[in-house]
Amino acid sequence: AWVYNAGQRRVRRAPQVAYDGPGTASDGMRTSDNFAMYNGAPDRYDWKMIGKKEVFVPYNSYKMTQRDVSYDDVLKAGHINPEHTRFELHRVWEVQGNVKAGQRHIYAQRNFFMDEDSWMINLADHYDGRGTLWRVGEGHIAFNYNEKIPGYSIETLYDLLAGRYIALGMYTEEVSAPQFDFEPSYNQFTPAALRSSGIR
Repeated sequence: AWVYNAGQRRVRRAPQVAYDGPGTASDGMRTSDNFAMYNGAPDRYDWKMIGKKEVFVPYNSYKMTQRDVSYDDVLKAGHINPEHTRFELHRVWEVQGNVKAGQRHIYAQRNFFMDEDSWMINLADHYDGRGTLWRVGEGHIAFNYNEKIPGYSIETLYDLLAGRYIALGMYTEEVSAPQFDFEPSYNQFTPAALRSSGIR
């Protein structure tokens, strides 16, 4: 993996972008595998199915996909604006991961609550090594009827111990995002392409 440093205007090989490596541009608020609620290899955990249950989860979050909704409307001190969120009682499957013996991760245990219709993660509880609930993730799902796929209108990760949160994936102020008809070429994924597209 490579990273562009705007201050130096240089591309450098990134440290390990996986597991509990720090998430890019997150001020230490998330790990690399917190991206898209959970991303990457599952091999550091022993996983078990807890079972199906009904839980209030963020769902059909269409208000946060509307182009007239600004980031300032949604992102508030302490938490996102509840006027734009939507929760409903929904069937989810709970899956629990516990760090394997001999492995390490800053999250000793993770519990994912997965929407039974899309198999996307709605909620994620992250526990530290003491068994304390540390961070809570919310994936605000909204179905994209044009592309016929579910997706997140926003992802949030609340650090309960630090009293902070991070929000990812909003696109209402972006000119062209998200693009589903994009056909990339290999040359767009080189360090040189990253350097040429970098801005200060």
